[in-house]
Amino acid sequence: MRAITPNLWFDGRAEEAAAFYVSLFPDSRIDGVTRAAADNPSTPAGAVLLVAFTLAGQHFVGINGGPQFPFTEAVSFQLDCDDQAEVDRYWEALVDGGGEHGMCGWLKDRFGLSWQVVPREMGAYVAGSDAAGAARAATEMLRMQKIDLARLRDAYEGDA
Repeated sequence: MRAITPNLWFDGRAEEAAAFYVSLFPDSRIDGVTRAAADNPSTPAGAVLLVAFTLAGQHFVGINGGPQFPFTEAVSFQLDCDDQAEVDRYWEALVDGGGEHGMCGWLKDRFGLSWQVVPREMGAYVAGSDAAGAARAATEMLRMQKIDLARLRDAYEGDA
């Protein structure tokens, strides 16, 4: 079976978005840029139509499709982070330049794409074997914008 490649629809900013994402993640690169061979409904001849890029080893395509289909929270990318420092770094980097912080680890980047920035360890607290601790951790998580692993741990252990 062939791999599934996410295709992201941008309003004229596919190349800018790809360059931004590639700058954030290791094992990332721009793989190719395709220019429109002729005028079409979203792109004049010669302008960037498609950008193929790789983020953390995953292939993507960005298309300059126009304003008809903006991103919504119905589709997001979950970014599993190794520790709090990685959460902090990606949390700020992804909103830089016009994004917005959301609740429970969610944010939108400057292109309107939604991300969930979460520490891998979070599941051990919000879905842990101690039901009362997991309930406390989940309640604490619902109060957060950026996920704070220490606060989740404290809530799970009953120290919050």
